[in-house]
Amino acid sequence: MNDKIKVLIGDDTVDYGITTASALRSYGLYAITRRKDGNVLLNTIREEKPRVVVTDSVMPHMDAIELLKRTKAECDYFPSFIITSVYDNPFIERQIMELGAKYFMLKPFEISLLAERILSLLTPETSNRKEQDLELVITDMIHQLGVPAHIKGYHYLRTAILASVENPELLDSVTKLLYPTVAQKYGTTSSRVERAIRHAIEIAWDRGDLDVLNAFFGYTVNTCKGKPTNSEFIALITDKLRLQRKSGITAIETTKTTAAMIARAK
Repeated sequence: MNDKIKVLIGDDTVDYGITTASALRSYGLYAITRRKDGNVLLNTIREEKPRVVVTDSVMPHMDAIELLKRTKAECDYFPSFIITSVYDNPFIERQIMELGAKYFMLKPFEISLLAERILSLLTPETSNRKEQDLELVITDMIHQLGVPAHIKGYHYLRTAILASVENPELLDSVTKLLYPTVAQKYGTTSSRVERAIRHAIEIAWDRGDLDVLNAFFGYTVNTCKGKPTNSEFIALITDKLRLQRKSGITAIETTKTTAAMIARAK
């Protein structure tokens, strides 16, 4: 077992913790479970020194934010944290990521995706990190544009933009290529993806800050003529991100630039 990667699961229930640990072992990982309790996990990190810790954002005695802070302050070892949550809270997510967590994952999710994220942390390749950073930037942009995080279109839109940045050819045929790609990931249909994204854009355009929208899109979209189409919205953000990547701008720089742009607009 010493040659295997130790993963600490902060949940010892049968329906989640034990099932997750068993599934991760099938990927060659050494998974252990502990009670969903911040104090218990902190002590286990000190004693067991796991490479990866997977735990929920809300726990008795100590939430994930406090666990991250105390691990940094009190332990001589800081593992890779994957924080899970049933709530999509941008404020909490940002605090958790700024404190050093590697991923913030919304429940429910496939165990295979969790295993993929864990394995990506254990490789020296930078491509996985770039994809994670890009996803954070896209998330930040969508939040600022006024798309509510609780609707399906929010998640579909984020996935569509990420896929389009990585594969621009998807934008050549949004209906035949992009929507099916997103639909396959979420186990739904292309028509539902299209409707959900259209609804998300409508909300952003109707309820969002006009100055923010203009700061993002400038004069490329005439707000007097109504909202942009799904294709226009996705293509505009995708082009902006691809140009920034081509110019060598990092994810952190992109986020700072976006924040400054929004501040000027206000």
